[in-house]
Amino acid sequence: MPRVVPPQSTPDTGRATAPPPRTAGHRSPASRPGSWSALLDPALLARALPDALRKLHPRTMLRNPVLFVVWIGSALTTLSALLNPSVFTWLISVWLWLTVIFANLAEAVAEGRGKAQADSLRKARTDTVALRLRHWRYGTDATRAETEAVAATELRLFDVVVVEAGELIPADGDVVAGIAAVDESAVTGESAPVIRESGGDRSGVTGGTTVLSDRIVVRVTSRPGHSFMDRMIALVEGARRQKTPNEIALNILLAALTIVFILVVVSLQPMAAFAGAAQSTTVLVALLVTLIPTTIGALLSAIGIAGMDRLVQRNVLAMSGRAVEAAGDVNTLLLDKTGTITLGNREATGFVPLPGVDELILADAAQLSSLADETPEGRSVVVLAKARYGLRAPAEGELSHAEFVSFSAQTRMSGVDLSWSNGASCHIRKGAASSVVRWVEMRGGTVPGEAGMWSDSIAASGGTPLLVAVHDWDGPRVLGIIHLKDVVKDGIRERFAELRKMGIRTVMITGDNPLTAKAIAAEAGVDDFLAEATPEDKLALIKQEQEGGKLVAMTGDGTNDAPALAQADVGVAMNTGTSAAKEAGNMVDLDSNPTKLIDIVEIGKQLLITRGALTTFSITNDVAKYFAIIPAMFAAAHPGLDALNIMGLHSPTSAITSAIIFNALIIVALIPLALRGVRYTPASAHDLLRRNLGIYGLGGLLLPFLGIKAIDLVISLVPGIA
Repeated sequence: MPRVVPPQSTPDTGRATAPPPRTAGHRSPASRPGSWSALLDPALLARALPDALRKLHPRTMLRNPVLFVVWIGSALTTLSALLNPSVFTWLISVWLWLTVIFANLAEAVAEGRGKAQADSLRKARTDTVALRLRHWRYGTDATRAETEAVAATELRLFDVVVVEAGELIPADGDVVAGIAAVDESAVTGESAPVIRESGGDRSGVTGGTTVLSDRIVVRVTSRPGHSFMDRMIALVEGARRQKTPNEIALNILLAALTIVFILVVVSLQPMAAFAGAAQSTTVLVALLVTLIPTTIGALLSAIGIAGMDRLVQRNVLAMSGRAVEAAGDVNTLLLDKTGTITLGNREATGFVPLPGVDELILADAAQLSSLADETPEGRSVVVLAKARYGLRAPAEGELSHAEFVSFSAQTRMSGVDLSWSNGASCHIRKGAASSVVRWVEMRGGTVPGEAGMWSDSIAASGGTPLLVAVHDWDGPRVLGIIHLKDVVKDGIRERFAELRKMGIRTVMITGDNPLTAKAIAAEAGVDDFLAEATPEDKLALIKQEQEGGKLVAMTGDGTNDAPALAQADVGVAMNTGTSAAKEAGNMVDLDSNPTKLIDIVEIGKQLLITRGALTTFSITNDVAKYFAIIPAMFAAAHPGLDALNIMGLHSPTSAITSAIIFNALIIVALIPLALRGVRYTPASAHDLLRRNLGIYGLGGLLLPFLGIKAIDLVISLVPGIA
């Protein structure tokens, strides 16, 4: 079969050259993970302390019933100390105020980290002048359109602007004409540029990012003050953080417990007076503060803020705390095959000639028919033919009798038509099996049964078969099969096994045929798959899962993914995707890494486990305080209660003071854990509960005994306390 050379060069289309390979570039301060060991460094505390003091305002404190009760108790003990000064009363009063301040400090530190990130993001915003196009129509040359220079703040929804190389994109929008390399490091923190172009799922651009090459025309999709950057700044600052359903329910429970214990303490005083052991206001307030779940009440808000902060550190923007919490309760995970489960680019791994066909002839035809195929699959066929058989690119001058047929999504084929001066011709096609079979049959040829059987065998093994056919002087016929394989990512099977331990069902979504999908699903270790999936199929699957009472998470980047993203309980849109996808989802992955969905689920579960662990610790650590305060209150009137003083505390006043001091200090000690989160390891719900009770339940029970006793040894040395 005569050889021809491919086109020596392609005409200059004005398209941007591909960026350098994406590497682990620098990350901006907004997205660089913080050093958790430095959570309580002096600089951070110095910034957070003024906010903590401002939160002492009654209207702010009223939002947290538990702390509001402690705030009232602090005011009462302060008044008592002023009217009847004593070392004991002043110590209790000071430590009660410190309890409230430490609780506010936990929230302020969590918010302070978000504000630091927001300040970094604001640096990416400058006074930008936009070149707005007037009376521009789609498909026309933007360079000939009438323009006007306006401030970026004056842009309105659906305005169209042109952005040249070196200029900032003035507002969020979609590229409607052109292609360019864009520096998004101000948003994603990554230094490597990305390609943005019109007419695809990578058309979305973000205000504040920089065009590095070429020119693009952008249609504005955000209103002033509602841009992606505006929302990101507000969210990381916590200004729009709403309490999640579980958080609200826990707040209601804590408020109910607080009311119950207030009634207990109020009713206790008359009975104590009747028994000849009436207590002072200071002692009663101390008892109430130790009875109510102060620790979790102080840390609850910080836990929620930190959960969103951990997502921001991983370059994921959650539109609400509800989305983060829902991620922790997800039952079903929908994952695209390409780029998530597999590497994404299918590569040619072998040539399978049909009976009677030499493999070298098949490789030669496959290479010729792939020269005009610019897809990664087409290029890999050329590479394989050269690597395996040394087939060179045709020399210059051999193109005079060849007409190349580019690959198209409509024909699903590429090829070459050869003709000679003597009237002879040869037509070669390579492509999807069904398309090539139709091409051969339309020319009067037949396809051997081996072609179908061997294609099915390749598909069943997880590969993709491409047929190569020729129509020459011997008639139309199939020469053989190209074996394409999409490689499953290393370690993905183990990650799915971890998700299975969490009780999460994984479903692979792919446009492949069922045989290929089944093989890849088996290799990757997913629980189920949806083959030849359409947007309608995705939406129907999500609704089906939700009707069974399950929470569903999925990723997407295209406009056709928007309905499914909106329907999913956790919809993660890719930042490279369209504005429609980003508006439909409740999270945006700034790195556009579909695998990030697995990390999001783990962060959500870590949030729920952290809240549960600290709630367990808070409730159980009150037990030791009861053993400290109850004997101290009534041992004088009822000496038999002294048997409950199992810690051997020095005196009633030192016992009460030690319990209050421990109650305040434990909040400070737990702030890093609340912000960092309890370490999460995949396990069943039963194992997680047992671990939670074993570590935080038992730890919360035993630690206060040791802590209160140690503080008592010091307090007993203070004059006026012993």
